[in-house]
Amino acid sequence: MSNALQGRVIAAFGRHYLAELPNGEILECVPRGKKSEVACGDTLEISRTGTGQGVIDRIAPRTSLLYRSDAWKQKIIAANVTQLIIVVASEPSFNDELLARCLLAAHDQKLEILIVLNKSDLPQVVAARAQLAPYTKIGYHVLELSAKQDVAPLLPYLQGHASVLVGQSGMGKSTLVNALIPAALAATREISTVLDSGKHTTTHARLYHLNPDSDLIDCPGVQLFGLHHLDFAALERNFPEFRPYLGQCRFANCSHSHEPDCAILTAAEQGKIDRRRLALFQQISAA
Repeated sequence: MSNALQGRVIAAFGRHYLAELPNGEILECVPRGKKSEVACGDTLEISRTGTGQGVIDRIAPRTSLLYRSDAWKQKIIAANVTQLIIVVASEPSFNDELLARCLLAAHDQKLEILIVLNKSDLPQVVAARAQLAPYTKIGYHVLELSAKQDVAPLLPYLQGHASVLVGQSGMGKSTLVNALIPAALAATREISTVLDSGKHTTTHARLYHLNPDSDLIDCPGVQLFGLHHLDFAALERNFPEFRPYLGQCRFANCSHSHEPDCAILTAAEQGKIDRRRLALFQQISAA
């Protein structure tokens, strides 16, 4: 990539991207063709086309790619991240199927995982904590905090990582970002000005620098997280509590839903696998 400019995507608006060069200069970039597969966090090879503008020649090889998909298309979320932080809240109640789907996508890309339970100062935290109990039992780390009061407990988990923040609308994710990065609102306004706000309103993700070693990518709220790109074997393998029982069912093609002598169903009956987690697997794998 020595014969061209190299930049990192820090914001995505439709087919328009902002790429940050090593010297801190920001270029507004567009792909050469109609199809675009650029993600926030990507490293690009760019040719300058004018003042503050460039065209994307190539996407550098990625270390990870977080995306969701259905039978017809895929939605790229972020590239080259090392950690997925899923934000849920005590109020409004969160969708545990969405949580399970996000976890599966993170496992597929071998990302570190942290679940943040926001609004922990509210009385409803007791119910939310109980809803997350099956996750803590199988080894997921859940960090409770109130973004409006103190986000300091989250800082050690961000250090040294390129983290991507996801969550459904209403979980307080924006409050969390603004508390972590006080300049985030100003940065958003600046990005909108550069891209002529109103023309490019579909924002896929935005990258913020926490310090020289740590970055945070914020994504719009998600209500659905398709996993059409993951096959059945990947789904069952990425339910951590299933792993001790895989290969022990009577039938090699066991769906873990109704078959006799299913090791997964037996483990659930014995209380070794949470029944709600099993139901989530059956919902996701049957979709």
